[in-house]
Amino acid sequence: MKARIWIYRISTALLSLLMLYSAGMYFAKHDIISGIFESLGYPTHIIYPLAVAKILGIVALWAFNRKPIQEWAYAGFFFDFILAFAAHVAAQDGEFGGAFFVMALLFASYFCRPAS
Repeated sequence: MKARIWIYRISTALLSLLMLYSAGMYFAKHDIISGIFESLGYPTHIIYPLAVAKILGIVALWAFNRKPIQEWAYAGFFFDFILAFAAHVAAQDGEFGGAFFVMALLFASYFCRPAS
């Protein structure tokens, strides 16, 4: 049981740090991120809302002890990672590993979280 809690904490912390870094890059390096989004076929007007959604998702995972809010955060991250993975595979740019890695962190965090 103790190992499960540690897996939850570590995976959630790593996931949160990566999402915070990603959201920060969306704000700080907007021109570079816009080019990446365009190369993947995504519209650039979703960059800022996606960054805000990532930050709100992190807050939901850590600040709220309410299961429905956390479920929505996990679902949002899941769809973000699935779409990122599919876009990189479709673009054949070989950059899908990051999406696969954060998906593994997401699953570890979700399935090892303590019961509320």
